Amino acid sequence: MEPWYKQGWPWALIILPLVVVVACVTTLMIAINNKPDLVAEDYYKKGKAINVDLSRLDNAYRLALKFRLKVTGEKLSLTQTMGEPQKAALKLRFIHRTQKAKDFEILLTANAAGTFEQTLNMPLEGKWTIQLESFDAKWRIQTVDKFPSDHDTMLDSFANRL
Repeated sequence: MEPWYKQGWPWALIILPLVVVVACVTTLMIAINNKPDLVAEDYYKKGKAINVDLSRLDNAYRLALKFRLKVTGEKLSLTQTMGEPQKAALKLRFIHRTQKAKDFEILLTANAAGTFEQTLNMPLEGKWTIQLESFDAKWRIQTVDKFPSDHDTMLDSFANRL
């Protein structure tokens, strides 16, 4: 009779738990090194800020603001289609759904025709939350859209009330 260490079945029984331990350690290292961006560390402050955001949406509704955003490649054009004319600078924020590192903000100023135009550093791809806000942060309009798109994005203060 052979000693146990020369037989195959004890090694199969030993290797299976070792594979599980290695897989657990690997999974743990991946989880530690890749913290998700979706979890807010200051969730309490963000929760209290919701009321401020809602008042900005209400202010945009009272002003009856509506804008058309056209993105073609790396060129961006924003035109006001309704409401009290906005002549001051506007902040346009693009928030990626899952990757916080891709978020960016653009400061827009109107040209002589009243259109706000800007060139992007890179073409937009994927689903984005788009926030348009006055420079003094008194009103805000937001929507969600997917890029590239064959249609213009409408930023409508009435849609924010639903």
